Amino acid sequence: MSVPLRAGVLIADDHGMVRSGLRLVLDATPDLQVVAEASDGIEAVERGLDERVDLAVLDVAMPRRTGLQAARELAARRPGLKILMLSMHDVEQYFFEALKVGACGYVLKSEADRDLIGACRKALRGEPFLYPPAVRALLREHLDAAAAGEPVERDLLTPRELEVVKLVAEAHSTDEIAALLHLSPRTVERHRENVLAKLGMSDRVQVTRWAIRRGLVEP
Repeated sequence: MSVPLRAGVLIADDHGMVRSGLRLVLDATPDLQVVAEASDGIEAVERGLDERVDLAVLDVAMPRRTGLQAARELAARRPGLKILMLSMHDVEQYFFEALKVGACGYVLKSEADRDLIGACRKALRGEPFLYPPAVRALLREHLDAAAAGEPVERDLLTPRELEVVKLVAEAHSTDEIAALLHLSPRTVERHRENVLAKLGMSDRVQVTRWAIRRGLVEP
């Protein structure tokens, strides 16, 4: 995909002040323009399907659906869309998962003033944005895990099961989860049972704690 003269950008973050700040930074450049905003992961997918959007900048931690979950769906439904993840957390696991779901890079909010414009331009050219501390930590973690023969926990649950876990941790009822994910309540219950079995847990409280540790929801 060729780079447009002025690329349309989607900003997805559940904090209005963050979105406003990012809009000011991006709109001040001659080649980037914010054309859509979203305050949660489900809305981010809806806005990201708009053909005016060339690049989606998604916060990792959002209500209803995480930025990583939204990125996975957008990458599947709009393969040409460029995606950047945005986070306040310098966490190796988030960085690795961002690349795994099809994002071009991972920008820290604390460094957004310095890195965001360059990262957007790289993403639009189809180039990765990799900041050195994350790369070093990522390589160290995964080389150590491989040497020790440790299983990778993130592969325990399917993408759909992770969506259900997030909504369970946000205290949504079975019927609410079914409506949000367009599933039957029975299917939601089956996913919950599978999650409990895979994680070796017995109740919602344990699942919620696990979701917080994984960054699916904020404490």
